[in-house]
Amino acid sequence: MNKALFSRREFLQTTAGAAGASLLTGSNFLEAEPIPSSSQSVAPSDRIRFGIIGVGMEGSNLLTTAIQLPGVECVAAADLYDGRHELSKEIVGKPIRTTRRYHELLDSKDIDAVIIAVPDHWHKQAVVDALAAGKDVYCEKPMSHNPADGLAMVAAAKKTDRIVQIGAQRTSSVLCAKAKALFEQGAIGDMNLIEATYGRNDPNGAWEYPLPTDLSPQTLDWDTWQGTAPKIPFDGYRFARWRCWKEYGTGVAGDLLVHLISGMQFVLGINEPPKKVSAFGGIYRWKDGRNMPDVHPVLFEYDNVPVYMRLSLGCESTEVTRFQGSKGVIELREFSVSYTPQFGVDTSPSYYSASFPAAMRNAYVKEWHEKHDPTPGQEPALETITYNGNDYDDLKPHLWKFFEAVRSRKPVLQDAVFGHNAALGCHLANESYFRGTPVYWDAASGTIKSLA
Repeated sequence: MNKALFSRREFLQTTAGAAGASLLTGSNFLEAEPIPSSSQSVAPSDRIRFGIIGVGMEGSNLLTTAIQLPGVECVAAADLYDGRHELSKEIVGKPIRTTRRYHELLDSKDIDAVIIAVPDHWHKQAVVDALAAGKDVYCEKPMSHNPADGLAMVAAAKKTDRIVQIGAQRTSSVLCAKAKALFEQGAIGDMNLIEATYGRNDPNGAWEYPLPTDLSPQTLDWDTWQGTAPKIPFDGYRFARWRCWKEYGTGVAGDLLVHLISGMQFVLGINEPPKKVSAFGGIYRWKDGRNMPDVHPVLFEYDNVPVYMRLSLGCESTEVTRFQGSKGVIELREFSVSYTPQFGVDTSPSYYSASFPAAMRNAYVKEWHEKHDPTPGQEPALETITYNGNDYDDLKPHLWKFFEAVRSRKPVLQDAVFGHNAALGCHLANESYFRGTPVYWDAASGTIKSLA
């Protein structure tokens, strides 16, 4: 494994130093499901041989992580940029087959499963082709580039007995599992609001990635890479920074919002698109030619509860989701989940009694204390309980669940239907932004419609 490779999240965690490390200590540390060591022997019949389609920023991270798992072996990689053929061999640490044509992987009898980490506009075709070839599929989030693609992917998955898992890792997180348990136990009472934030404040976070120095029409199959998008002359920035344009990506919604939605769906135990969506925002900071917003606040209605999610590439903010109810708050963060109880009742006489005449006010206050004051020495104390754990976007548990499902043939939680519904939340957010009006998902027609 190439130890020099870091995902954005891993890099930020590493440079955080002792402050980040301190989050992983404490009496309430949550132990994740154990994953056997990669050195553990696995019978040849139980080994899973996989290929990877797309070895870019996220694909290289997926590949680096997958080969650490026991009984898992990468035998081939496909990418339209030749430099990533060399990269895939460096990561695996031995010669593997490489190609520009992912169909060569799908035609290979020695490949059981494929990891798909191509730009959003290629997800549908790669997944549908892989399923038709009889391969199990791990596909990066968001599952689809648009609603029609998502419907086609769900239909393809339902026609087969193949495993399909989408790559929004929070459904495999021990922190999210604890938040789910607290919610199901009724810790917050009647839920009435969810709010979430996700903010970045640096060029890398805004996808302004450096271009490979050898990138050219000779080292990249540009015509194929464009896929179904409108054809334009070679543009290296479109290749490296594809999330900036709606022709290839889904913006901050598909990159960041999908994590928030997937985690929320898991915690609440729901698997459905929002009932309605209203989005705002614009391109406020990164005026580099992109057509996707860099600030994108969104109002949803999920499960009859208002949900407010705020995304920004112009100011860093703590990544947090708060589930709020009549009895308290569950707060889900990158390395912790906490529960803060609330009484939801008056703890003192009403200040409205200030409008009473003195005699009436005094009588009211006296009666209130007689009825509500606790017994001395038995005053309730509300304390926040915090559980610490591993990063809720850690890839390893999620990939492990996928490969274990490939072995056992047991279904995964974040399947094509779950991935489609999470992606629909993102598509609705984008569509509301571009239309400038609230929208909803019309399941009967399979389209997004305006409310206004």
